Amino acid sequence: MDDASDDHLMQAYAAGDAVAFERLYARHQAALYRFVRRLLGTAAATQADEVFQDTWLRAIQARHSWQAQGASFRTWLFTLAHHRAVDCLRKSGRETSMEGHDDGEAPWEPEAAPWADWPAANTQSEDRAFWRAAGHKLLDCLDALPVAQKAAFLLQHDDDLSVADIAQALGLGFETAKTRLRYAMAKLRTCMGAYLPARVDAR
Repeated sequence: MDDASDDHLMQAYAAGDAVAFERLYARHQAALYRFVRRLLGTAAATQADEVFQDTWLRAIQARHSWQAQGASFRTWLFTLAHHRAVDCLRKSGRETSMEGHDDGEAPWEPEAAPWADWPAANTQSEDRAFWRAAGHKLLDCLDALPVAQKAAFLLQHDDDLSVADIAQALGLGFETAKTRLRYAMAKLRTCMGAYLPARVDAR
């Protein structure tokens, strides 16, 4: 059972094997919750548990009709979570459109590469504090992204989906998905560069 594919586990669960579902849940619950929590952001953080649980409920309800048709189980699961999170944001008035306002324009790039001169992390306490601060600031910068761009970024960088899988999960064309990723990365780099400029090493 531990070596079974997601597709096999979902088929086994649809046939009545409850252990198969337990294995699917154990395999994906941490990544799914992280995706939901970060997609909702701080403004809707209190609804993360509801969206997470409702995503699994929808997966359970769809077990008899689910078919492996191009998308992996993981991509399908994250698609359910994405739709549920967007519904949640729209109902709360925090997100009125999932269309990126700049999707039709040439991708913007920062003027410089803010990461270029940053020191490598090591075991010294000052460097640990530096990278801890960088991690906190990255989450702040991520929270400020438009939801459409944030979703694309999270699916690639947190969950290692390909651009093609991201496009399928978000219901986008391939080029639109790629453009949103480029915008997200450019904005994050600029945000990080503005708040955490290169540090001069005195040694």
